[in-house]
Amino acid sequence: MNPPKDPATSQQARQPLSDAAKASLLKTHNLFRIFIVTVLGSFFVYQVDVAYLWLTAILTAASIVLGIVVLVRAVRLKESKLVLFGSISGLVVSAVMVLLVMFSAAFFNQVRDFQQCSRSALTQQAMTQCQTQLERSLPMQLR
Repeated sequence: MNPPKDPATSQQARQPLSDAAKASLLKTHNLFRIFIVTVLGSFFVYQVDVAYLWLTAILTAASIVLGIVVLVRAVRLKESKLVLFGSISGLVVSAVMVLLVMFSAAFFNQVRDFQQCSRSALTQQAMTQCQTQLERSLPMQLR
């Protein structure tokens, strides 16, 4: 069982943050929030329509840059573990988005046709037909 903590000793253990440290912490948290919004934005814009691939690419590039900045700040300034874990996770998602953007750019027409087909597919059988159509339209090496 843990002994009760004395409020007087816990106040002494925590040093009050200076104004510069508070400003730095606030800036890191704001960058982290913007980073999370750009990661989620790139993912959701891609889901809307492949015609917005250019916007997805811009948001993905911005999320990678912001993720690296947040990661460096989190390590250098010894920020919370949540910011560190969130920035690493967001960078992994951004890396997957880079691969998805590159694939979609290389096979833009096929992906666009698949999206149009899957939007009109009301049954699982229709969705399977859309997937089969996509597989047939891709080069043999990717099947």
